[in-house]
Amino acid sequence: MKSICVSLALSAAVPAALASDWDGLPVPLDAGEGMVWELQESVSDDFNYTAPPHDKGERFLGKWDDWYHNHWSGPGLTQWDRGHVFVDDGRLQFLASRVPDSNKVHLGCISSRDRVVYPVYVEARAKVPNSVLACAVWLLSPCDTREIDLLEAWGASYSENANKDQSWFAERIHVSHHMFIREPFQDYQPKDEGSWIVAEPGKLWRDDFHTYGVYWRDPWHLEYYIDGKLVRTVSGEEIIDPLGYTDGGGLNLPMDIIIDMEDHTWRSDQGITPTDAELERVDDHRFQVDWIRVYKPVRANHQGNQR
Repeated sequence: MKSICVSLALSAAVPAALASDWDGLPVPLDAGEGMVWELQESVSDDFNYTAPPHDKGERFLGKWDDWYHNHWSGPGLTQWDRGHVFVDDGRLQFLASRVPDSNKVHLGCISSRDRVVYPVYVEARAKVPNSVLACAVWLLSPCDTREIDLLEAWGASYSENANKDQSWFAERIHVSHHMFIREPFQDYQPKDEGSWIVAEPGKLWRDDFHTYGVYWRDPWHLEYYIDGKLVRTVSGEEIIDPLGYTDGGGLNLPMDIIIDMEDHTWRSDQGITPTDAELERVDDHRFQVDWIRVYKPVRANHQGNQR
């Protein structure tokens, strides 16, 4: 793995209202010659406020919809529910519970009101839960044909329902992208070993908060960062869209930011879905996001919020 962590000069004139949890934490790559990073306020959030499950208020709802970016209610056994995502204690939080009289699971999902497009750096500080359920921070085009996953994880080391060891997943974070054709459905994503980022020896990703970021430089180049270190680069048509699903466009469409939990079919079909007893351990299924920040590179003399 390569490591890049370039300290950037921070503007001394940052308004106090913008002093957020990430203050003083540099973007882990250079913005380019003659460029600086500018915070995109409409899609950045420090979650230093309260947004109750059923009355989230203007500050939250001005930036986020507490639902998926269309009317879908979730994959497989997932049943998204607005009451299962909220902001408290300075963090965005997701919980899980059994849908009554069902084998489905109530989970939470949020989508950004505004979209992002390359060149852009997106980074979240999050804590993976001790759960067989998936948690994710990702980008998705409105037409659901381009996707970038800067964090996808399954934090539990064991599945009680399947009676299967899950340590392989607990030790890894998945970073990847998808190209879809929706009709008839086709899905391409890189499946090389490098898309799985292994934790340090003796540690699991669920043990602590980490920062997870992606630099979407252009339609044919992605860089993934964890805790300020470059952990993966994918570049060129041969890995971005080798099957030509985008007719030469690549990752060229604006995307919504989505943060959520899911019960994936490819896992529940193996019996890897939480039992009622597991769901009763509420904190094991608490996905937490401390903040999310988004930057675009701009000319150094640009008048904006340079962070």
